[in-house]
Amino acid sequence: MRIFDPHIHMTSRTTDDYEAMFAAGVRAIVEPAFWLGQPRTTVGSFKDYFDALIGWERFRAAQFGIRHHCTIALNPKEANDPRCTQVLDILPRYLAKDGVVAVGEVGYDSMTPEEDDAFARQLQMAVEHELPALVHTPHRDKLAGTRRTLDVVTESGIAPEFVAVDHLNEVTVKLVKDSGCWMGFSIYPDTKMDEDRMVAILKEYGTDKVLVNSAADWGRSDVLKTYKTAQAMLSSGFTESDVDKVLWRNPVDFYGQSGRLVLDELPGFSASTETFAGNSVLRGGRQ
Repeated sequence: MRIFDPHIHMTSRTTDDYEAMFAAGVRAIVEPAFWLGQPRTTVGSFKDYFDALIGWERFRAAQFGIRHHCTIALNPKEANDPRCTQVLDILPRYLAKDGVVAVGEVGYDSMTPEEDDAFARQLQMAVEHELPALVHTPHRDKLAGTRRTLDVVTESGIAPEFVAVDHLNEVTVKLVKDSGCWMGFSIYPDTKMDEDRMVAILKEYGTDKVLVNSAADWGRSDVLKTYKTAQAMLSSGFTESDVDKVLWRNPVDFYGQSGRLVLDELPGFSASTETFAGNSVLRGGRQ
């Protein structure tokens, strides 16, 4: 089984997670830019974070046999903070970088006018850079937020096949399917979707334009939820080809529109002395 996790925040995870993911069949991931658990106070902190996504984290994943890609954006939560909005001016520099396969996460958190502006501006950047857009739907008022999201997507002029609307559930999936955008689902232990609900949605709506991710952020989450969804699909009668489509071919098709995916195979972890900017994932031999 091969797995491409299209939305997972590995900055918040350990090397043990990378090892477990590789053992489960994960060979490629996309890490969207998101908030860091506490407010950022300067544009400089975004620069350091973006540099880590396109550099160190890409190197770290490769040491464990996983191809790392990322998306870059001002996230919706921080779009409301005037200390952060100037980051919009530096985004074009990063959107031209290797390994950046989409603009994201963009969208709504609290559906404020500030979020409206940041969302619209970043969708325009996606159009200008010919990149897909990964869209975050709000955790509160999700139905209203999804409707508003799709209105802004339409107004932007971006092609719907270049947009993945994420964090969907049973209430919002039909709206997004009817829009022609890709449908994203985050599978969590306690919140959002779980494996059984995901299987039920796949049975009702099919496997076309569906992206299943583990997200795996700062809170309680599970980097193996993609693998567990695959097992649930097989147990419920889906074929291995169905699983491969949802968990590999679909994310490849969506992010492949960027022209920047690198999917050639890497070995699993080995005690390499290779470093990135003088840093290594090794901690030396036992003393």
